[in-house]
Formats: sequence, structure tokens, C-alpha cells
Amino acid sequence: MTKQHRIITTAISFALLSPVAVFATDGYQLIGVGSYQKSLGGAVTANPGSAMTSVSNPAGAARIESRADFSMEAFMPERKVDFRGMGGAKNKSEVDMYGVPAIGWQAPTSDDSELHFGGGMYGTSGMGVDYSQVDMMQGMKWDGYSNISFWQMAPVLAKNINKKLSVGATINVDYQSVAFKQRVMQGNNVVENFDLSRSSSSFGFGFGVGLLYDINDKLTLGVNYKSKQNFSDLKYQLASGDIMSKGNAMPGGEYKLDLDFPQQAALGIAFKPTSKLTISGDIKWIDWSSTMGNKLNVRGPNGIKVPMNPGWDDQTIYALGVSYAVNDKVNIRAGYNYASAPFDSKKVINNLILPALVESHYTLGADYKVNKHWDLGFHYMYAPKKTEKAPATDPMAPGAATSLSETSLGANIGYRF
Repeated sequence: MTKQHRIITTAISFALLSPVAVFATDGYQLIGVGSYQKSLGGAVTANPGSAMTSVSNPAGAARIESRADFSMEAFMPERKVDFRGMGGAKNKSEVDMYGVPAIGWQAPTSDDSELHFGGGMYGTSGMGVDYSQVDMMQGMKWDGYSNISFWQMAPVLAKNINKKLSVGATINVDYQSVAFKQRVMQGNNVVENFDLSRSSSSFGFGFGVGLLYDINDKLTLGVNYKSKQNFSDLKYQLASGDIMSKGNAMPGGEYKLDLDFPQQAALGIAFKPTSKLTISGDIKWIDWSSTMGNKLNVRGPNGIKVPMNPGWDDQTIYALGVSYAVNDKVNIRAGYNYASAPFDSKKVINNLILPALVESHYTLGADYKVNKHWDLGFHYMYAPKKTEKAPATDPMAPGAATSLSETSLGANIGYRF
């Protein structure tokens, strides 16, 4: 094996340890949960509107109607790897559709009470790629797989303090399941392997707080903060050779990965120039560097520690949404969401199976009130293709590239009590 081969395969083995979600467009977090939030591009911190508000601003539970929402989203990402710059070939992931369900509800704790209780169970992120074996460079082949799901249960209490101010808080109970595998072969020999294909799951906990304040009858301010979601270790029972580096098999035993979900904050504003038109905007921050920066390690028996370097930066997200009431039954919406990708060309080799690259997201949606209780909604989202290519001078993967584009369709059934 040449020196370049050894550098590349070592870097690949480190990259295997970064199980991040492709469902999520803003890193591995959805830009919005449910059709209402998605159709506004996620600009809902000051403009709650649906029973999914406990995950975006808990104070919204005191402002929306007493209602329940049932949402299902068909998420369709397209991911590719391209090794032609290294003398290899390109390949497309064959897993191209995921179902993302969510359910939420809220109501006053008693008749005419200003204290509201609710919550729900939300699919907030996830990931999956399935690359068959492809030529990486002359004499070397690569394949990769990942499957991650992330769920959050968020019971919420919210209260209207007065006619202008509402506050709310959630206790978050989280669940994640993580499985992934990546391998490099030279001829018929496995030279690099990281096989965590027997999925591991763990529970996590955190909290969220938020407020809504009416500056006047046309302008509302929203603030939301969600703490880091602290998870127990993901545990994998591995055999000798499930992890290999430079052709050397690491011993079998229990391996652990400590993967938390980062803290985040959002500031939003909603402006209602007329009774029919609402314009909302958000600025959000996600602290990816604290969880997906350079501090992740997989720990094994006999003090084995495999350092990781996903190299993710924090994200600042900008969202804009417009909603218009056509009549008493029909509302139409559009949105835009932008955030720079959390990694750049220097980290391509570390992110081959987690290409969280898309930056711009365009959304449309509408809802229709069937009667005094039921309404139906839908959304469409498109995120154009973004490609990141390692520079030709990259010592680990000169010219390797990865890309991602996304399409999403979803529907919501709402029931007003």
C-alpha cells in the first residue's frame, strides 16, 4: 500500500464515526416539523400556528387554537460520491425516500384557563445512505451505509401572562438509533473497516424555553432556547476485525460513542400589515461545534480511543415566511431558509456518508378548513444540489467530491377542539 493509500484509508476510518442526519438540511435538523412549519421555511418562532410549536417555541402553545395535528412527510434526498478526481468512479445512494411522522396537540388545562398543556412526538431528524461498492482509486474500492433516526417527545406548559406576553417551557425526552458501516478494500483484502451496522440506541434529555411578546397589534417578537440534549452512550458489541485500521484488526468487545444533540437559540418576528397577510422572519443558531467539531471519540476495550474530526462549524440560519388568507377557508404560504453548510471542502473525506450540504430551501404550502373542526394542509420543499469537492492539493483525498439535493412533500390533518 502506498503512503497516499494509507493516508486516505486512515482518514476514511475516522470519517466513519460521524453519524449525522441527512434528513435535516440545517445540519441534521429539519427546517420545520409538519406542513405548517415547513411551508413557512421554518420561520415560526414568532408565528407558531400549529401544535408542533413545542419544538420550535413552547410559548406558542398558549397562542394557538386548542388543536391536534397529525403530519407525515415524504423526504427524498439525492446523495452522490465522486472519486473521479482520484482516478476512481462516481456512485449514487440507492436509498432515496424516508417517512417522517409527527403528532402534536395542546389545550387549556381547564375552561377559560390561561395555562395550556400539550406536546407531542416528533421526528426531528434522521439519516440514511446506502452506497454500493465503487472504485475509489486504482486498486481500491469503497462502500458505505448509514441509518439514523432521532425522535423527540416534548410535553409543554405555556401561559398567557397578560394580553401581550406568553411564556412556555418543555421537558424534552429524546431517542436516537444509529447504525453505519464503511469499508475500504484493496483487491480482495479489507484494509479499513468500521462496522457498526448492528444499530445501537440511546435516550437523551433536555429542556426548552420560549416567549412571545406583542410589541403592538401588528408586530410580535418570539424567542426560543433549547438546551443541549444529553444522551447516554451508544454501545456496540463488535467482533475482532469489525474495526480495522491499516489492515490491522482491533479486538472485539464493547465500543461506545457519546453523541449528544447541540444547544440552539432562535429570535423571530412576525409582522401583520393586514388581517390577511403575515410576514415572519427568524435568525437561528445551532451549536454544532460542541458536538460535531473535533471532540468525538469512539472508545473501546483496553483503553482504545479512535479520535474523530468531522470538523463541523456552528450554523446561523435565516428563515423568511409569508402567509396569506385567501378567504375564511384557505391559507397559502411560501418560505425560504438559508444556512451555510457546516463543513467545507477540507472536510469532504470526513463527511462522505453524512453530506449535510444543502444551503438554500424553497417551500410552498396551503391549508383548507373542511369544517369547524377539521383542516387539511400540505407542503412542498426543494433544496437545490450542493457539491463540495476536496482540493487537488488535499493530501488525503485529492479531488474527491460529495453532493446532496432534497425534495420533500408532506400532508397534515388538523383537528380543532
